[in-house]
Amino acid sequence: MHSKGLTRWFSSALVALILLSTAAYAGVFISVNFGPPALPVYEQPICPSPGYLWTPGYWAYGPDGYFWVPGTWVMAPQPGLLWTPGYWGWGEGVYLWHPGYWGPTVGFYGGINYGYGYGGRGYEGGEWRGGDFYYNRNASNVNVTNVHNTYNTTVINNTTVNNTTVNNVSYNGGTGGTTAAATPQEQAAARDPRVVQPTAMQTQHEKAASSNRQLLASVNQGKPAIAATAKPADFSAHSVVAAKSAGMPYKAPVNTAATAHTNAAVPRPGSSPTTTQPAVPRPPSTYHATSTAMPASTPHPVNAQYEAVHPTTASVPHPATVASHPAPAPHPQFAPKAPPRPAVENHPKQHN
Repeated sequence: MHSKGLTRWFSSALVALILLSTAAYAGVFISVNFGPPALPVYEQPICPSPGYLWTPGYWAYGPDGYFWVPGTWVMAPQPGLLWTPGYWGWGEGVYLWHPGYWGPTVGFYGGINYGYGYGGRGYEGGEWRGGDFYYNRNASNVNVTNVHNTYNTTVINNTTVNNTTVNNVSYNGGTGGTTAAATPQEQAAARDPRVVQPTAMQTQHEKAASSNRQLLASVNQGKPAIAATAKPADFSAHSVVAAKSAGMPYKAPVNTAATAHTNAAVPRPGSSPTTTQPAVPRPPSTYHATSTAMPASTPHPVNAQYEAVHPTTASVPHPATVASHPAPAPHPQFAPKAPPRPAVENHPKQHN
């Protein structure tokens, strides 16, 4: 019976972590104790048609480690909205993922130079003029035969880290990260009541990326074969653009601990700089993949500050079998590829 109970608990925990791999937009945020790889070098695909906005690629995190979510062209949820990319930020000893969002103005995205108009502050790849989007040809790859709403403005894509100009760092704060802090205007952008969650196509795009092993950093060494696509979730050969090179030499992580949190305790990105203090306060209860403490059996409380901006979404449930075991329950440990045998605790503790 004890063995069967352990199997059920292990399966439930594994399913929960798999869900986390595509949860950047779905109400869950993740923290990892090692930073993501550098941004790969790649060309932007041609804009498929008027009205599409560029959303840069990024490293997401799943049960097997970091995986690349290709950059892609996306239709805005409504005219007038711009995309604020998500970013990894250092806080309280871990790297926290801050999901992206749509809004009337671009907010803080960690000072990350994602390129093609996202140079670390704002967006210079185009602008709305009434109900039409105009593209800056110096930052956006458009075919003027098909797209007539264009203009030309010089864009400088440089990010400074410790007085050194770099273009591929993929996180804010911590060792080697950008040192940017959110401005009052960027903080206000995140609190704007008109902020909109990522579209269904963006969620589908990330989900498709999470199931493609070519996109795992451990497999592609920071140089994904699918670095960008013309449209979301279209990984067919005619649509994809491969990375030219890794942004920096790939280094395999030593410690792969990850933590899953509900979004209920997370304010919008940019509420505070990650370089001087955590941009995201720690929630009252968390689930640590490598912790020896049992996960809490009750859902996380709702934070009114975050819910004022975004509607409440369901958190990833904790394994239902945990509470049903009167006997001590062992705790599995997760590694990026194959989980080791779980260790047995005599007196498991519950998170508060």
